Amino acid sequence: MNPKPINKQKIEEAIKMILDAIGEDPSREGLVDTPKRIANMYDEIFCGINNDPVELMEVCFTEHHDELVLVKDIALYSMCEHHLLPFYGKAHVAYVPKKGKIVGISKLARVTETYAKRPQLQERLTSQIANCINDTIDPFGVAVVIEAEHMCMTMRGVKKPGSLTVTSAVRGIFQTRPETRAEVFSLINKR
Repeated sequence: MNPKPINKQKIEEAIKMILDAIGEDPSREGLVDTPKRIANMYDEIFCGINNDPVELMEVCFTEHHDELVLVKDIALYSMCEHHLLPFYGKAHVAYVPKKGKIVGISKLARVTETYAKRPQLQERLTSQIANCINDTIDPFGVAVVIEAEHMCMTMRGVKKPGSLTVTSAVRGIFQTRPETRAEVFSLINKR
């Protein structure tokens, strides 16, 4: 990956232009530091652009476990690339290790977070997480389910607060063995 640092100065200038364009006074007391705050916020919430999640998966452990591993309810915050409004919810990430190769469970959450901290589409995000895990540790299978509420649907447009978008991506035995797929979806839905 060829990192391009976030240009905070350009963000500040752009926010001043937006404030002016909507009829506000960017030099008003309550707004004077807003461009800087937004530039700092964007540096934080888009930090995944300059990070390679594959590097997170390089540390594996040998453990002869070939049964399902599921991390549920990973808090997820991302920005819809169409409106630059947040979507947020939970990711559920599962895999079945092979060849005695497991990964630290925190890595599953970190991969999720790294891909989420980019301008995103939920559908792409789901596939990126599944592909990263599948391609780096070569498990018997991977399943990723994301449930998220999109602010572009709740505060504008159709205005349907509380509606969730659910996406899934399955690889390997989760795709080819209905009973394995049923097991993981049953565990995800169990509260």
